[in-house]
Amino acid sequence: MSLTERSSMSHRTVLIAGAGITGPALAYWLSLYGMTPTVVERAPALRDGGQTVDLRGAGLDVIRRMGLEAAARDVATREAGIRFVDDRNRTRATLPADAFGGRGPVAELEILRPLLSNLLYDHTRNDTEYLFGDEITSLNDEGPQVHATLKNAGERSFDYVIAADGIRSRTRDLVFTDTRIKGLGLRTAYFTIPHQPADGCWARWHNAPRHRSITLRPDNLGTTRAALSYLTPAQDDERLATTDQKQLLHRVFGGLAWEVPRILTEMDNASDFFFESVGQVHMPRWFMGRIAAVGDAAYCASPLSGMGTSLALTGAYTLAGELAHRADHHAAFTAYESTLRPYTARAQKLPPGTPRAALPRTRAGIALLNTVLRTATTKPASTLLARFLVPPADTLTLPTYRS
Repeated sequence: MSLTERSSMSHRTVLIAGAGITGPALAYWLSLYGMTPTVVERAPALRDGGQTVDLRGAGLDVIRRMGLEAAARDVATREAGIRFVDDRNRTRATLPADAFGGRGPVAELEILRPLLSNLLYDHTRNDTEYLFGDEITSLNDEGPQVHATLKNAGERSFDYVIAADGIRSRTRDLVFTDTRIKGLGLRTAYFTIPHQPADGCWARWHNAPRHRSITLRPDNLGTTRAALSYLTPAQDDERLATTDQKQLLHRVFGGLAWEVPRILTEMDNASDFFFESVGQVHMPRWFMGRIAAVGDAAYCASPLSGMGTSLALTGAYTLAGELAHRADHHAAFTAYESTLRPYTARAQKLPPGTPRAALPRTRAGIALLNTVLRTATTKPASTLLARFLVPPADTLTLPTYRS
């Protein structure tokens, strides 16, 4: 590659939609390679809600290459593991954080999503333009550049536009018409509640009949993260108003014992309440012209995979690396996709029976699940169950790009 080509490549501009995890990570690598990133985010500021995410496998390797591992460990939740409990809070099965070599359902390094997002933002804000409270309303790819219309910032032109704004990416949907979101029949509500001494340092998972589960995960901020999940054939509950969603959860989980009354009471006052239909994103192609998608916007594997953060970080790293080292953007996007496709396919291939197997219908089914989980860390069961309980985060060898 000639010096002139390298010079022109290093001055390219990139508009990124989404300031969660993928967007700032992508901005970091693009800036490192001399490109100029701009991140646009619909929210007025970084979102302070969100549950615990895993840093594992290739995703953790990306964090190391960014020089952020020590900072991430400083704000890790230090969760001891997960206990599966009955309605009298008796432990029926335990999976410690070091199960399966620290690669199990609770990873060796867990961090709250907003803390990771803040970490990435602080690492990039001096070299990246952030436009909060704004969004892309139209895109026109005219060959040499993409003309973007922003709701507040008006019309601007960029060399590339990248959709990194989540599973229901509005930016992606402006361009790609063949995206399929595969629903898994699972609804989950996430929110933060006050910590109580009984919450301890272990995550607790309680299954109730009729495909319902409740989890409590103590964090490192003096609060506890709650999640209510249930299986349903309903199609429209995600579009309900927040107050109606909370009323729905009272109907679905009302009358249960354990910590449920406390959780429902605190839910009504939770400021970070988030309700979602759990699903996966399937796109036949991740790019078109000078516009591409990355992270959940392109290949969400769902929280059930345990791979969301690994896919976000490896996608950002690979996309930036290919753009930086190939003069032709079509070749760069093609290489990014061919490198990541097998990894995302493994992440999206959930264990058989998921999610129904994790949320049994009957008390007998719950008892059977707990029996299986009790054997999960013993030989020879651990070898068999690793297929179901260890996400394939280590199955990608990261390419090495020159900075």
